[in-house]
Amino acid sequence: MFSKILVANRGEIAVRIIRACKEMGISSVAVYSEADAESLHVAMADESYCIGKADAADSYLNHDRIISAALVSGAQAIHPGYGFLSENPDFAEACTRNDIVFIGPSSENMRNLGDKETVKSVMEEQGLEVIPGTGILKSSKEAEKKAEKLGYPVMLKARAGGGGRGIRLIRNSSEMKDGFTAASAEAKAAFGDGGVYMEKYINPARHIEMQILADEFGNVVCLGERDCSIQIRNKKIIEESPSPTIDKDQREALMKKAADAVKGIGYIGAGTLEFLADEKGGAYFMEMNIRLQVEHTVTEALTGIDLVKWQIRIAAGIPLNFEQKDVDLKGCAIECRVNALAPGKVEFMHLPGGPFVRFDTFLVTGTQVTGYYDSLIGKLIIYSANREESVRKIKAALCELIIEGVPNNIAQLINIVDSEEFMTGRYDLNYKAE
Repeated sequence: MFSKILVANRGEIAVRIIRACKEMGISSVAVYSEADAESLHVAMADESYCIGKADAADSYLNHDRIISAALVSGAQAIHPGYGFLSENPDFAEACTRNDIVFIGPSSENMRNLGDKETVKSVMEEQGLEVIPGTGILKSSKEAEKKAEKLGYPVMLKARAGGGGRGIRLIRNSSEMKDGFTAASAEAKAAFGDGGVYMEKYINPARHIEMQILADEFGNVVCLGERDCSIQIRNKKIIEESPSPTIDKDQREALMKKAADAVKGIGYIGAGTLEFLADEKGGAYFMEMNIRLQVEHTVTEALTGIDLVKWQIRIAAGIPLNFEQKDVDLKGCAIECRVNALAPGKVEFMHLPGGPFVRFDTFLVTGTQVTGYYDSLIGKLIIYSANREESVRKIKAALCELIIEGVPNNIAQLINIVDSEEFMTGRYDLNYKAE
């Protein structure tokens, strides 16, 4: 097992990983930008290093500075969290060259699975049904020709990255030129890769993802699904597990398909297979996230399995000590993402309490939330024995959560969980938040 791990991230996920390290008796190293000098993850870590100015390109995306911090500190491994360098094969290779373990998949896995065009072909070979679509498009004119064959409406999607960026719904040919230009430009700005491909638009549909853990000894376990259909501008805002519309037989079949596919490609680590589920019970593979998901906490709450600790153990060569039959999917867990709507300073904060209520955050009184990074400032997660109780619990916890000084979306989240569509579970990707 590692004795020291560097956390190459910031915010609530850096805090989450450092907590896991402390519980495992592992020393932690934080890196931070000048804007994050007073951040909670810096205070919590055993040691910390400033790696640049506020701009992510000068700090959290700077390979050399992060590797240098790991070497100076003597860290044996680097945990990238999510976002930033978590899916960057060049960074993973840089770690290997410097005898540092990258806590995540191999660079080869990243190159094969991180490209959303390639991964669909790979997973189709493993028996998963994929959404009809195209390869990378060279121009809006090519996109128009492909769309005519697929049939409108279609979705343009960025080859790299996530978080709802580089995605456009195109309803007809008149929208294609501007939509293609906008999607490609947004993808280039966000991920440094303007590659865009096209998929047939399936509607109505739900966004379902299957959580996987796989070790180097060929053991693969699926920890059930998460329903991520409540989204705003293609960004997930509320997730729950299990999905209120997937029955036991569908769940077991999809879990087996997901686990078999991951085993078939020789993947190692934590990963998530994302699907679009239609009204007829079909599930179409979209992409694979080869990192820890923001919403991993939902699965942890439902199963009692610590995904971050298992990421670390797997990277250290420790086999899974449980099998598929040991995974208990009873009850219901729900997560709400709390986002900042503008920069601000936390003047007062009150966190909800009670059994099975969790709030992951980097905020403390006095924290200055800047506009440099992602807007996520916290995740509220609850668990109850059934969905009806969970809906009441998440509503109560949101009403108790107070963050003053930083404009946020708590009121919007309360409106969503109080809506008839959410309470009954009869929502899909068409849900419009007020």
